[in-house]
Amino acid sequence: MTLDTPIEYVKGIGPERAKLIKNVLGLSTVEDLLNFYPIRYLDKSKVYTVSQLQESNLDIQLKGKITQVQEIQTGKTKRLSAKFNDHTGSMDLVWFQYSKWLKEQIPVNREVYIFGKINVFNRQFSMPHPEIEAEENKESDTRLKPIYPSSEKLTKRGLGQKFFQNILRNVCKEIPNLIEENFPEYLMKTFGFISRQHAFLNVHFPKDMEYFEKADYRLKFEESFFFQLGYGLKKLHHKTQSYGNPFPIIGDHFNNFYENHLPFDLTNAQKKVLREIRMDMKKPIQMNRLLQGDVGSGKTMVGLLTMLIAMDNGFQSCMMAPTEILAQQHYNGIKELLRETDINVRLLTGSTKASERKIIHEELENGMLSILVGTHAVLEDKVKFKSLGLAIIDEQHRFGVAQRAKLWAKNKIPPHILVMTATPIPRTLAMSFYSDLDVSVIDEMPVGRKPIITAHRREKDRLYVYNFCKDEIKKGRQVYFVYPLIEESETLDYKNLMEGLEHVMDFFSEYNVTMLHGKMKPDEKDTAMNYFASGKAEIMVATTVIEVGVNVPNASVMVIESAERFGLSQLHQLRGRVGRGAEQSYCILMTSDKLSKESRTRVRTMTETNDGFKISEVDMQLRGPGDILGTQQSGVVDFKRLDLINDSAIIKATKNTVEKILEADPILTRPDNLIIKNYYLRYYKGKNKWSKIS
Repeated sequence: MTLDTPIEYVKGIGPERAKLIKNVLGLSTVEDLLNFYPIRYLDKSKVYTVSQLQESNLDIQLKGKITQVQEIQTGKTKRLSAKFNDHTGSMDLVWFQYSKWLKEQIPVNREVYIFGKINVFNRQFSMPHPEIEAEENKESDTRLKPIYPSSEKLTKRGLGQKFFQNILRNVCKEIPNLIEENFPEYLMKTFGFISRQHAFLNVHFPKDMEYFEKADYRLKFEESFFFQLGYGLKKLHHKTQSYGNPFPIIGDHFNNFYENHLPFDLTNAQKKVLREIRMDMKKPIQMNRLLQGDVGSGKTMVGLLTMLIAMDNGFQSCMMAPTEILAQQHYNGIKELLRETDINVRLLTGSTKASERKIIHEELENGMLSILVGTHAVLEDKVKFKSLGLAIIDEQHRFGVAQRAKLWAKNKIPPHILVMTATPIPRTLAMSFYSDLDVSVIDEMPVGRKPIITAHRREKDRLYVYNFCKDEIKKGRQVYFVYPLIEESETLDYKNLMEGLEHVMDFFSEYNVTMLHGKMKPDEKDTAMNYFASGKAEIMVATTVIEVGVNVPNASVMVIESAERFGLSQLHQLRGRVGRGAEQSYCILMTSDKLSKESRTRVRTMTETNDGFKISEVDMQLRGPGDILGTQQSGVVDFKRLDLINDSAIIKATKNTVEKILEADPILTRPDNLIIKNYYLRYYKGKNKWSKIS
């Protein structure tokens, strides 16, 4: 037996069962079985009584008798209920989804052991879907009993917990022949690891909780370590093999703007990030830097100053945004900042007219155009630069890898890359999936900005909210109303823009109202946006099309209708559209009276903090890391044991460990690191084609 052996050859499985297991669980090989970990454990060494039950007891064992088995109908749903009694009291057993034969199989009025999780409702204990074992069949093994993921389809075919426990026992007997060590002695001693063989044995059949915790830590550390090693080798290879144009000069363009046209003093955070970028671009190595900063923290200013450094060194720059509105906003902002200079800036989007495109193409190729701002249109093959030296990508998670690669190919020597995001990345994700990038953070807002006050209101408060908006308009401010839908939906009971527009225009009849949504034509969007930005309209009714790229400093109130419909990241981005001026700004979250637990958490988080990084951590707990990373990264979060939410200490430890190892031994040639190198080449090299170690 080897790790590659198909599971049909494992004792107790066979071809038919193997086919079923593969279809339901996706397990094909012995290695898959070893990585098919228990979801929890039952401690059969201790028997509780009903009187000892506490809410903290998760998986426990009790001994007693089952009585009063009955089916209960509530509306269209049916459940099976029973009483469990011992000498200290009784509690309910319940099955919400069950097969017809289950009722007949329950041993009534006989001594049995039951195992499972305890629920508490109205101070009453119950155990849903208990595992039942007759006293005469009770196993003598006192080790923790593994409970594996399963399904009704498998259970009906006899592939229940006992089946998988027996199969894994058979596989675990072969562990000495299957599992090789992949950590050197110095790492084993530093972290106090048990051997890899003992780790696999004790994660499936732990002697006790202490052994399980040691096994769990070892396997999580290993998973994170080799993941970090892959990114570390990629980053190292990039820094040693990826050539870039050095930008050693800080010249007239930068100095003139900084000394004469900078509209405000940079924050200390902005200055720190500029120094980091400056140090990167001095070297003849392509910069790859991720710039994180909350909405309104001044990332665009850092981007502009970086582009001026590129100009001082004789190179062109481009800034690419995912939407036309955001690209237009960047263009307008940069054009305004550079209005007293002779620097040529142009905008290229899907809506750019052919005559304008012709000028852009010519000026890019002859070098007269220094800064190009655009959307995906920049990636077209006919868009050619004379000397592209810097590419800035805003909200890069909205672009695919292939799209970004087309931008790199716009020069023989790849341009320096600055990736910007106003969507804060949770710390564990930044340490994991962005380990190949150097990360800079702007964690300071410009002087004079007041924190946005966020409030939660319900439908009964609408008149109060409308009157509050009127008071703000009377002060000379402007207001956004944001809706999740354009038109009424038959399936979703949420506020919609068209209906909301009527209500707003009716209540605010003395004011000008404009509308913006994604189905409008580009020129219609521009007209509506300019109408609001110029102050001619006091109110904008919009969908999430304004989530990024809309900058109206005079807007002080945002009312988000059906706020429970939006995710945390989206709510935070929307809130960032106000608070961009010196006046106090407000974000009002309007919701229905009935909210799910998750919706309540989102609303509470928004009202308690403006810190995007704190919000991102809660967002990841609610949505999971896969959704946070976005569709472009789908499938990348396939850890078997590591939990990106709860295992941040392990991720940090492995990241630091990998960095120290590669700093001392970049291609793992030291004798004590060969065990790491050989294992990596055998199991991970194929996943990381950019790795050059061999």
